[in-house]
Amino acid sequence: MTERSLRYGPDAAHLLDWYSAADPASSPLFVFFHGGGLEGGDRGNGKDPVFTELAGRGISVVSAEYRLYPRAKFPDYIEDAALAVSWCRANLPHSFLTVGGSSAGGYLSMMLAMDGRYLAAHGTDSKDRRQIAGYFCDSGQPTVHFNILRERGLDTRLIRVDEAAPVYFAAPPENPVILPLISLIVADNDMPNRPEQNRMMAKALLHMGWPEECVRFTEMKGYGHTGYNYAAAPDGSLVYPPMIEAFVKAAGELAERTDS
Repeated sequence: MTERSLRYGPDAAHLLDWYSAADPASSPLFVFFHGGGLEGGDRGNGKDPVFTELAGRGISVVSAEYRLYPRAKFPDYIEDAALAVSWCRANLPHSFLTVGGSSAGGYLSMMLAMDGRYLAAHGTDSKDRRQIAGYFCDSGQPTVHFNILRERGLDTRLIRVDEAAPVYFAAPPENPVILPLISLIVADNDMPNRPEQNRMMAKALLHMGWPEECVRFTEMKGYGHTGYNYAAAPDGSLVYPPMIEAFVKAAGELAERTDS
C-alpha cells in the first residue's frame, strides 16, 4: 500500500509518499531523500520499484521531497530533511527508524547524522540509535556540497570544510555505546573525489573513536555515480533493495542490542 502526498510541513515542497509494509507497526521505517544536486529530482510517482520491493520485504519506506535551489539556500534543504524525519518519527507506525538518501540525498542524510542541531530542533538525538538506528549515505559529499559552493559564487570543484560539510562534525562521540550505524556507499567510478572523500569520512569517524561496528564503507565495483540504484543483477533482480535491506537489518540489530 502506498499513501501519496502526505504533508509533513507548511511549504508546498513538504510532501512525502509512504510505501507501507504489510504490518507497519512491527516493521522498520526507512526515510529516503532523492538526489539531484540539491536543485532537481523529486520523490517519484508512488510506484518506485525499489521502494515497492522493500515494502514487500517488510520495510516501510518514505520518499520525501524538500525545497530546492535556487528557491532554497543552505541550510533550508537540511532543515526540511530534519522536519521530514521528525514528522515520520512522530506520525508513522514503525518498530525502528532509519534515514538515507542518494547523491544529494546522501549529503542530507550525512548532515543530519553529523550535525545534531538539525534534528535536535525537533527533539531528536541524531547520535542515539534508539531514536534513529542508522544512516544510509549513498554517494553523498562529506565536504561542502558543490551546489552550496555555487551559492557562494565559488568554483564547484573546490574542497571546503566548514559547517556545511558533514566531515566538519566528525569528533569524539559523547556516548559511543548508543551511536547509530553510518553506512557510506560510493561507486568505484563515481564523481571525481567522491570515493576518496567517503573513504576519508569513514576513516575520520574511526579515528575519532566511533566503534567499527557503527561505520561501514562500501565501494560498488563497475558502476558510475549511483548507477546501481536501478541496476539489475545477472538474475534480473534489482541490486539496490537488498543493499538497503541489509543496512536496515544491521542497524536494527544494533538498536535491539542497545535496548536489551
